[in-house]
Amino acid sequence: MFYRVTAGAGLVCAGLLVFNALRRAGVVPENAVTHAVAPFAALTGLLMVTGLYLLARHAAGGLGVAGYVLNAAGLAGAFAVEYVLHFVFPLLAGGTVRGLLDGATGRAFLVTSVILMAGVLTFGAAVLRSGVFPVPAVLLYMAGMVPGSLRNVVPEPVYLGGLVVAAAGVAWLAARLWGAEEDRTAPVVTSTARA
Repeated sequence: MFYRVTAGAGLVCAGLLVFNALRRAGVVPENAVTHAVAPFAALTGLLMVTGLYLLARHAAGGLGVAGYVLNAAGLAGAFAVEYVLHFVFPLLAGGTVRGLLDGATGRAFLVTSVILMAGVLTFGAAVLRSGVFPVPAVLLYMAGMVPGSLRNVVPEPVYLGGLVVAAAGVAWLAARLWGAEEDRTAPVVTSTARA
């Protein structure tokens, strides 16, 4: 059941990544509802990454632990950043927001981005080495999340394209997690059962 819950979270994450990209591109209107759901891509992504780690933990080794901790911390930080961007900054005057971004808040956002990117790359490398997940799915996740973690550094089209690429990888990895639950519940056929 656990892997299916994390797989479901991954599918929601993939949908929200695409939804957020469409909203930022102007395809989906900006309103209170579309802003309210935006932060939850990071939160559901954190749940899915936990499932990925638990499924691959034995084969991923110490690199997997380090990558998971960094990736999870980065996603938790990204949720906090998105929460502030969508629920706090809109209530503040523009000069106040600029002052925060030019000071400690902006530095904290940057540190969060670096931690997320380091976590994605480290965790991705560990998961690739484990051989538990499809290589193209992991590569899509890594390739999309690098620009996705650098939202204020890369050009907007690169950031939005990264979200869509990451969504493809996340959906594929979620499908693998769903299948892992089926693998665990399948009856084991022993030699005595076949006789």
